[in-house]
Amino acid sequence: MTVDGWFLRLGFVAVLAISMSGCLGLPDGVSPVTSFDSERYLGRWYEVARLDHSFERGLSNVSAEYQQRDDGAIRVLNRGFDTEKGAWDDIEGVARFVDEATVGYLKVSFFGPFYGSYVVFELDPEYQHAFVSGPNRDYLWLLAREPVIPGDVRERFLQRADELGFDTQALIWVDHPER
Repeated sequence: MTVDGWFLRLGFVAVLAISMSGCLGLPDGVSPVTSFDSERYLGRWYEVARLDHSFERGLSNVSAEYQQRDDGAIRVLNRGFDTEKGAWDDIEGVARFVDEATVGYLKVSFFGPFYGSYVVFELDPEYQHAFVSGPNRDYLWLLAREPVIPGDVRERFLQRADELGFDTQALIWVDHPER
């Protein structure tokens, strides 16, 4: 990615971070999972579905890589293919637990001291798919260990998100062409 492209994406992330600073809340009715095991959560996750935001607009083949840091925080590396530019786009951030490390409620920053909520509100026992929200109903992701999910997982995600008041009609189903 060109330097100009990075600054443009960084600008979008900065605006998001500023708008989310202090946004470490939970959407009403959304509760983070308990018995969260960060060691099992580490590794690569594919973004299967999301609500649209400028910082991800036009990206396909999106994934997130989580790695444990020496200071107890989690390194976050988000990567997606910018279809308009024909190039990969990466950004690195850090995640920290808001409460206990056994609760799927983290704060994530991609820009300085500004954090936004990362709420894992459903996680299957095998850690193969996760339903994640931000501080309000404008942020929603379906993550999975593989880019293609079974139909029952898709239906469960849609049902659960709809029950919680997310706009499931606005979801973007992320394209994952041959890797």
